[in-house]
Amino acid sequence: MTAKKLTGLYPGTFDPVTLGHLDIIKRAVKLVDHLVIGVATNSSKLPIFTLDERVAMVRSEAERLAAGHATIDVVPFDTLLVKFAAQVGASVIIRGLRAVSDFEYEFQMVAMNQRLNTEIETVFLMADPRHQAISSRLVKEIAMLDGDITPFTTAAVAQALVKRCKEKHT
Repeated sequence: MTAKKLTGLYPGTFDPVTLGHLDIIKRAVKLVDHLVIGVATNSSKLPIFTLDERVAMVRSEAERLAAGHATIDVVPFDTLLVKFAAQVGASVIIRGLRAVSDFEYEFQMVAMNQRLNTEIETVFLMADPRHQAISSRLVKEIAMLDGDITPFTTAAVAQALVKRCKEKHT
């Protein structure tokens, strides 16, 4: 008898993908056999990158992190998280926590998700202390104000973000 393959879902807007996100991905692939990275549309956050650009960026940055661990798929979604988790066969949702303020919001989300689908668990990974202050929103703000974002993203993402910020200012 073969063991059931454990599929995890790591959802986010990833606008842009940061070193904090990549740290969670690197650790999540050690916990599951297959990791689906769900890139949310979330128009309320006014993304600076299109959905296709964010999917491509995450795919480019995340694939190398899975080597020797899990398989990865990067998939866009625009539905209820627990519905999407069920669609992709995920039995666990993986979330990163940076601070106590994240916990309050995430705690409410877990309670609601549990009411919607009792078969899907949520696992929290604490952010590496080096990445606790990093958020996509702050990285975008620093880039818009012509600050150095290289400590917060990969070189490729930093280059794309700086280029996009210049396009928005011209």
